[in-house]
Amino acid sequence: MNPEQLKQMKTKAHDLKPVIMIGQAGLTEAVSKEIELALDTHELIKIKIRAERDERKLIQQHICTETQAELIQSIGQVVVIYRKKPEQAKKKPAPHTRRRDGTR
Repeated sequence: MNPEQLKQMKTKAHDLKPVIMIGQAGLTEAVSKEIELALDTHELIKIKIRAERDERKLIQQHICTETQAELIQSIGQVVVIYRKKPEQAKKKPAPHTRRRDGTR
């Protein structure tokens, strides 16, 4: 990601609220699944990590490698990460059905 794109991502992230909060239990399997779901839905998310500084660094590195997301910004306990939405198969259009009165 080039510096201009990084700046744009930081600007977009400014108004976001943390979607995921990691507490005393740390990075559990359930939290990892929630992060995956949030990234699939939103692309750009904020995560609040309640841990000591060294542990926060390890957790954010683990999140980025596990989810293949890119770290955009880390300020205090808040981390912003980005991952492009995966391409989804196009939905088939609903088949045209006739109403009881014969119209579509």
